Amino acid sequence: MPPRRRSASGYRGVRQRPNGRFYAEIRSSDLRLSLGAYDTAHEAARAFDAAAWRLGRPRLQMNFPDRRLLVAQEDERVMAEWRQRHPEDVAYEQEYWERRREEDTRWRREERLDRRRRKALACAQADLINAGGSSFFTEEDERWFDIWLSTSDDTDDDGGADDWSD
Repeated sequence: MPPRRRSASGYRGVRQRPNGRFYAEIRSSDLRLSLGAYDTAHEAARAFDAAAWRLGRPRLQMNFPDRRLLVAQEDERVMAEWRQRHPEDVAYEQEYWERRREEDTRWRREERLDRRRRKALACAQADLINAGGSSFFTEEDERWFDIWLSTSDDTDDDGGADDWSD
């Protein structure tokens, strides 16, 4: 059976829709996986290749067989081998990130406490002036802007999980 010809987009698994967007999907006899619509054919082809690679498809069935997927696949293989050979390094790295999360949490809490103190001082100075007293802030003192500081808990302390963890 001759190989399937590529679609009008020029990429395998990518079709152009009437609205001008490009739709990517993986099809086989037992699988039909929609990968969504993209603005360019190249983006859709990259989505197709990433999904095909995850599904273990041969490189010949991909749009970019000689590009970054080879490097990524080899990196994953080498990292898995390294983890098996050096479990102490893996444990050290996990401890490092745990310490880092604790330090980040402590820093956020200290920063929040500092903002609350600065805002309280600025508000106290404003109350003092409103009561007819005089402030030790000058008119051009930047500490006046601390009145508008946000003191809400905009960071969540959920057991150390943050943007750096998986």
